[in-house]
Amino acid sequence: MTDTLLALSTDRCRIAPLTADDARALAAITDESVTSQVDFLPTPFTESDARALIAGSGRGDVFHAVRGAGGGSLSGVIGVHRRAGRDYEIGYWFAARARGRGIATEAVRAVVDALAASRPGCSIVAECHPDNARSRALLRRVGFVSTGLAGRRPGRMLLAWRAAPLDRIDVC
Repeated sequence: MTDTLLALSTDRCRIAPLTADDARALAAITDESVTSQVDFLPTPFTESDARALIAGSGRGDVFHAVRGAGGGSLSGVIGVHRRAGRDYEIGYWFAARARGRGIATEAVRAVVDALAASRPGCSIVAECHPDNARSRALLRRVGFVSTGLAGRRPGRMLLAWRAAPLDRIDVC
């Protein structure tokens, strides 16, 4: 199986791998609020940088476009990054206009669920700066928990995704 997920749809989103035609839109949504948080993105992030990122997608790093359910403009990006063994890392960024509306949570959850379903037994992780409260909250909503370990990137903490049990019994 390739590292590319198939196209996904949710109630409000369409998610599919970025293509070369997305370069201009990708550069437009990748402003300093994004590049200051994502260590591998240069500031400023140009259309040329976007083309290079998209061209490199598929070799362990696959970047997915997130658009509204009816298509339209690029709202965000979700990266699926292959790590050692059966480990995958999820990362994301969204346009300023798309933040705070639940779209990122919905899209990240869909990608994580599809990744887990297509690769049973894989480990899914994310790295987050402790001061990034909004991203930490999103990751918690999707099912990530802190591992208590430092991430690979400076200042980041490692979180691991835990599948919700199919049947839950609460006992007091």
